[in-house]
Amino acid sequence: MTTNPKFFVGQIVHHNRFDYRGVVIDVDASFQGSEAWYEQVARSRPPKDQPWYRVLVDGGEHETYVAERHLEVDHEARPVSHPAIAAQFLRFDGGAYRQRTH
Repeated sequence: MTTNPKFFVGQIVHHNRFDYRGVVIDVDASFQGSEAWYEQVARSRPPKDQPWYRVLVDGGEHETYVAERHLEVDHEARPVSHPAIAAQFLRFDGGAYRQRTH
């Protein structure tokens, strides 16, 4: 049972478990990682049949792969600081990033 994603590419989100902000750069309708990664990293065992997101972490240089249930809308409406932002997005506008068209 796959559900429609709550978040979109360019949206600023907050991880409600590990308390960090970030911007969504990709959405998978269901878990697309390896079983080994899931067993090692996804310790809370979030559902694989719901959306997962690639997120650039604010103030970091890495990205995370996060189950939807661990994300919520970030209401701060301020940009994310990450070195890959310029490669992914055109600009920050109205509280979200506008995608580049490749």
